[in-house]
Amino acid sequence: MAKEELIQFEGLVTEILPDARYRVQLDAGHEIVAYTAGKMKKNRIKTLAGDRVTVEMSPYDLEKGRLIFRHKDERPSPPGGPPRPGQRGGQFRRR
Repeated sequence: MAKEELIQFEGLVTEILPDARYRVQLDAGHEIVAYTAGKMKKNRIKTLAGDRVTVEMSPYDLEKGRLIFRHKDERPSPPGGPPRPGQRGGQFRRR
């Protein structure tokens, strides 16, 4: 058994701060400062303002956390979307 059990919360990234930190608004209503976990850095997972994330926190300090997962967008893609293979896409036409 671990020395301390970590608590997981879900939230929304509201602001990107200097030094690779983020301000996260938790679903419970609290606002914390969090940093990116090493596995997210290793796999080059980028986090932007407005992303839904899962945050891991120690029960001893409920003001700081670690981003461990970025949830995928549930929004549909824009109607234009990327062009399909075999179609010419883009804004300009070739001559």
